[in-house]
Amino acid sequence: MEDLFSKQVRAGKRTYFFDVKSTKANDYYLTVTESKKSIGADGNAVYEKHKVFLYKEDFEKFIEALNESVDYIRKNAPVIENNTEPPSDN
Repeated sequence: MEDLFSKQVRAGKRTYFFDVKSTKANDYYLTVTESKKSIGADGNAVYEKHKVFLYKEDFEKFIEALNESVDYIRKNAPVIENNTEPPSDN
């Protein structure tokens, strides 16, 4: 697998990585990785990572669902003042 392109987005305690990769057969795909920083029991930084693989044949359906979801949130989510951090997973 070869890395062809990478984009990093920092968002509070989370960082998102968008990486375009190539298979041995030169077929491109995208990985989206969420990395969340927290402090472990020993006081050291711990990074929890979650990765999603997206293949070319799924791009249109994925983008459509993502856009619909974002549009729904923009139209329906209550306005919360001074809240810049996404909700906790806990």
